[in-house]
Amino acid sequence: MTDPSYPAPGGGAPAQQRLWSRFLRRPLGVTALAVFLLIVLAGLFAPLLAPYDPNLVDFSLTQAPPSAEHLMGGDSAGRDIFSRLLYGARTTVYGAAVACLVGVLLGVPAGVAAGYFGGLTDRICSSISDGVQSVPGMIVLLIVAAGTGADFTVLMMTVGAFMAPGYYRISRSRALAVRKEPYVDAARVAGLTHTRVLHAHMVRAVQAPVVIQSALTAGVAMGMQTGLQFLGIGTASTPDWGQMMNDGFRTMGTHPLILLWPSAALGLTIAALAFMGSTLADLISVRTEPVSRRRKRAVAPDVEVVPATGRLEHPVEDSALRIENLRVTYRTPHGDKQVVRGVCLDVSPGEVLGIVGESGSGKSQTVFSALDLLPAEGHTSADGIWIGGEPVGDLPRAKRHALLGTRVGYVPQEPMSNLDPCYTIGHQLTEPLRSVHRLTRTQAGERARSILRRVGIDDPDRVLASYPHQVSGGMAQRVLIAGAVAGKPQLLVADEPTTALDVTVQAEVLELLRELQEEYGMALVIVTHNFGVVADICDRVAVMRHGRVVETGAVEEIFAKPADPYTAELIRASLDDTESRDDLDAAWNKAGRTVRT
Repeated sequence: MTDPSYPAPGGGAPAQQRLWSRFLRRPLGVTALAVFLLIVLAGLFAPLLAPYDPNLVDFSLTQAPPSAEHLMGGDSAGRDIFSRLLYGARTTVYGAAVACLVGVLLGVPAGVAAGYFGGLTDRICSSISDGVQSVPGMIVLLIVAAGTGADFTVLMMTVGAFMAPGYYRISRSRALAVRKEPYVDAARVAGLTHTRVLHAHMVRAVQAPVVIQSALTAGVAMGMQTGLQFLGIGTASTPDWGQMMNDGFRTMGTHPLILLWPSAALGLTIAALAFMGSTLADLISVRTEPVSRRRKRAVAPDVEVVPATGRLEHPVEDSALRIENLRVTYRTPHGDKQVVRGVCLDVSPGEVLGIVGESGSGKSQTVFSALDLLPAEGHTSADGIWIGGEPVGDLPRAKRHALLGTRVGYVPQEPMSNLDPCYTIGHQLTEPLRSVHRLTRTQAGERARSILRRVGIDDPDRVLASYPHQVSGGMAQRVLIAGAVAGKPQLLVADEPTTALDVTVQAEVLELLRELQEEYGMALVIVTHNFGVVADICDRVAVMRHGRVVETGAVEEIFAKPADPYTAELIRASLDDTESRDDLDAAWNKAGRTVRT
């Protein structure tokens, strides 16, 4: 729920309306939908539409041809075929609905959980799915029918269980893709629990493919139930198309119309479902997104492990963030690859630390380890990690994540990909405030407006009511900063916060981060590849290369006399070579720590 001044959370209504309007422009899809709805309505209103009792026997009607009184004639037992066909539609649609519902309830939650959590959960669920697929379904159905007295509902629930692996595979595939999206990491850093993330992002992501799968599954379920009924499994007093087809099959040589009517009804229904599913599949792109650039560049060239070097300057209790001898390893098909090797970092309250290095140097992996945001294939070990003087390295994941959104804030790079396109900005800002900080709807709305004004957005109501694609990249980055500081954290981590922005907006964002850091007294850690950003905002800098810290110290000292050649190379690459070092230092000091980049 959100403040009433902007749209309610969910954000799916406009997208669903667009999908519906596009569907209505497809004649084939509309025709199929109309046919299917007609069949469903015929089954629902069968007691009103059927001219006769479907089980009424009139021997004069036995194998009778169509007439004005009996539109489709009579079957071999003297019953009205049209009435039985209408009641059979009710039975067939009900059975397909039961099968689809059971398939969704069993397959979708398991697939979403497997794709999101991975690891042991994925292996267990995938093994169960593979096991179900290996079982001969028809034999099991015959056994169930014998054991339950051919209970139709139980039989269709069993059919649904055999359909669950199809839902599982498509849900798992979609969840695996969405799990790599930056906005999922952003939601976790905001302090949302796994349950909230699964409900808000994962379930919504699988809705479209599940609808398509259900259209196809319903057709398969109808075919299976008709096959069972054709074999004589079911109740004789309940009209169904399978029994009617069995009756018609026995008299096919002399009275083929008895077989024609139920066969045509079943074929028309399954075809309508198939065309509906095909149309939806054309309208909804269900694809696996590529791994984000941050993930692609995570693994650096392997070098030998080196021990932690350097001396940390502050006592643990005086540190906003303290990392000792951090090592990060990734499992690969070719063996373990170490990407962070003995890193030590220390940040005091109110201090701004820059972690600088080229892509693949391990700087992002270092902060992800501190935030416990490494992907499943990453493994971290350290002599110790402290946040606000409290050791967190050995805390259970639930307690570790409880720090996110409260004591720790996070500003990611690429602002547009870190906002969920399905939800309004208002929902994405207020949901953590309500879930993590327990604010009421009104309080969360007021806090969101206030913090948006603080980050320089003059029309917060419009922004709160907007979707991410309706704002600029610079405004989206301000929204992310607002979300990160809304919980008033003690430590703020900004990962390449200006990479996707133009030069003018970069300067505004850096100035905003510095103002907020001073205003709230936060410790600020900025991850960047640009020494100009370091010069503009940081008090101290740690230079990383190949997973190691090669140099650390005060920004003024590092700029004046870099000890490592790699540091000097980074400075030359970031700063304007046309100015002399003396002129640059003088301009920097005079302008209040502003360097051209």
